[in-house]
Amino acid sequence: MTKKVSLSGIQPSGKPHIANYFAMMKQLVDQQEEYDVYALIVDYHAMKSIRSPKIMKENITDVVLDYLAVGLNPEKVIFFKQSDVSEHTELCWIFDTITTMPYLMRAHAFKDAQARNQEIDVGTFNYPMLMAADILLYSPDVIPVGQDQKQHIEIARDTAEKFNHTFGETFKLPEAMILKEFAVIPGTDGRKMSKSYGNTIPLFAEYAEIKKAVMSIVTDSGEGIPKNVYAIHNLLRPASELLPIYKSKTGKYKELKELLIEDLEKFIAPLREKRKEFAKDIPSALAILKAGGEKAKKVASKKMEEVREKVGVNVY
Repeated sequence: MTKKVSLSGIQPSGKPHIANYFAMMKQLVDQQEEYDVYALIVDYHAMKSIRSPKIMKENITDVVLDYLAVGLNPEKVIFFKQSDVSEHTELCWIFDTITTMPYLMRAHAFKDAQARNQEIDVGTFNYPMLMAADILLYSPDVIPVGQDQKQHIEIARDTAEKFNHTFGETFKLPEAMILKEFAVIPGTDGRKMSKSYGNTIPLFAEYAEIKKAVMSIVTDSGEGIPKNVYAIHNLLRPASELLPIYKSKTGKYKELKELLIEDLEKFIAPLREKRKEFAKDIPSALAILKAGGEKAKKVASKKMEEVREKVGVNVY
């Protein structure tokens, strides 16, 4: 039986943290056994915030090393970058011609920027169409996302339906796969773990970095079980193991943090060492990305031939 197709977009936006791992990276690696997986580095999307070619190249390389280190298997996953497949931007333009401005003005990113009185670039306004192209080119069945990304899948589905209605059945409608159990992983300050808040525990942190981050986790002196420490620890051990320990150490926050440091080091150290090994041969790691781009190009090219035929530009 043919496997279902899953697609994940990865933005090259800096060092990953443990919430990134549990909410997305691990899910993608786990899916490679059950699904045909496309994992694309969305470097053109990252241009909305990255204007330095040096940083962009470093970030793309880092993403490749990060995902190889956590267990992505290029024999099972088509791992590539968006900019290697020109069909993404071509299809985006075609979608632009059937999408109205009022429709795109409903997008969360546009409304957020508007609310903050920001000067809004065309990329910020239009990026849902590029994202729709990223998705629909590969006919995925599911897109693993957090609740805050659900609108992007709805826009992709709306766009597919509008194209199909206008030009004939062409695109499959994907389903959002909402990862509710990892919707909110707290950072060291109690807010959602996020690079923008500076409250993260880096996924490939050295021991000293882990210790510093964990010891800074905010605790409430009125709590029997420090909820932020426990929530992070629960990523590594089941509640059946953790709760008896935490109950036996009620109020002993330093001891509980030290135990979390120990468990994080056990978890992170093997990943950290694997990444260092891959970093010794960056050309080979990037060759994996290039080969993935060639595989993705074949799929995207075939779909675009169908699209060009449907819209009537194929005349030869």
